[in-house]
Amino acid sequence: MLRPRITPCLLLRDGGLVKTVRFANEKYVGDPVNAVRIFNEKETDELVVFDIAASAAGAAPNLRLISQFAVECRMPLCYGGGIKTVQQAREIIALGVEKIAISSAAVEQPALISMIAEAVGGQSVVVVLDAAHAGPGEYEVCTHNGRRRTGRRLVDLVREAESRGAGEIVVNAIDRDGVMGGYDLEMARLVRDTTRLPISVVGGAGSLAHLGELIRACGVVGAVAGSLFVFKGARRAVLINYPDQSQKDELVRASLVQ
Repeated sequence: MLRPRITPCLLLRDGGLVKTVRFANEKYVGDPVNAVRIFNEKETDELVVFDIAASAAGAAPNLRLISQFAVECRMPLCYGGGIKTVQQAREIIALGVEKIAISSAAVEQPALISMIAEAVGGQSVVVVLDAAHAGPGEYEVCTHNGRRRTGRRLVDLVREAESRGAGEIVVNAIDRDGVMGGYDLEMARLVRDTTRLPISVVGGAGSLAHLGELIRACGVVGAVAGSLFVFKGARRAVLINYPDQSQKDELVRASLVQ
């Protein structure tokens, strides 16, 4: 039986682990390789790592650092950041990374989705769409860490990614990033109803209850969170955490109550 995935998301800048609020106000929170080791011990479903500086700065993926993650990581690993060519995608997959994520490049060069899918397999291609609320039932995709508005509707880019061979869609609510007030369930349902692909949702999780709300709203979905799994308490003390098996089972049971 397919199960919802509960996935920590790590953000990188200059090799360090950072967290943001609405894609700004970055806070350094530690060594990402050490975080990977802790998530190994907690037996996470999978792990997503995004280098948020690479694409914005036009930098190539840091293959040395990605290799470190791949060696340490005992769960499926998805990496995104700075991937602009088929060769880069091949090199990252060759390091032992299961999935590669493309965001800005997928919007600006949509043919790249098909090219990478053909080279490494569609199941390994994740398209990440950062979206901001743009009116009732409407969301606009932005690129370059939310700084560049595209004028493109989220649903249109989801459909295009599917038609070009992507294997998964990750949708990130810019307005909810780091706020820890709950997912944008309207956006999540919109994407679920737009595509047959597996979807993951990120942006807003501040408690396990929020994960449960997303799962009840959308069923078998990837519940991705950053702040929830690196902060603890109202003062946001840095503490890597993750639900234990009984908590995960309860969240999965929630997906069966539709």
